[in-house]
Amino acid sequence: MQTMKQAAAEFLAGKRVAVTGVSRKPQGHGSNAVYQRLRQRGYQVFAVNPNADHVEGDPCYHDLASVPGGVDWVVIGTKPETTEATMRECADLGIKRVWMHRGPGRGSVSKAAAEYGRQHGITVIEGGCPCMFDPTADPGHKAMRFVFTLTGNVPRRV
Repeated sequence: MQTMKQAAAEFLAGKRVAVTGVSRKPQGHGSNAVYQRLRQRGYQVFAVNPNADHVEGDPCYHDLASVPGGVDWVVIGTKPETTEATMRECADLGIKRVWMHRGPGRGSVSKAAAEYGRQHGITVIEGGCPCMFDPTADPGHKAMRFVFTLTGNVPRRV
């Protein structure tokens, strides 16, 4: 097992990332905040939402298989009830890194999805947010990382 910081660094080294759950109405959606921050930091980010053709002024893909050229990793920002289906799609597509977003609530974390992913050779981060780690972090997200690590919403090891 590696530390969360090591795992986050490996994920963030990949520049092509899909973010699921990006909404047409960005207010209050964590997926949209992650999508925007990664894009601002120079990542090639792909929004995934089965019910949208465009979000944040960009094309939106209905599923991961539709993203042209594939991705290095995926941030799941949907309800936990849909996380397992996304994890299965990642396994089918050969995606080897999946981050289940989680802030103060239950986020996207699904134990069943994490177990499935690991059984299929996927490195799974169960909680936290890519915006909590350099090079994408800001002071607010770093403070959240500290608090959410104490509460267990950010894992210490992956």
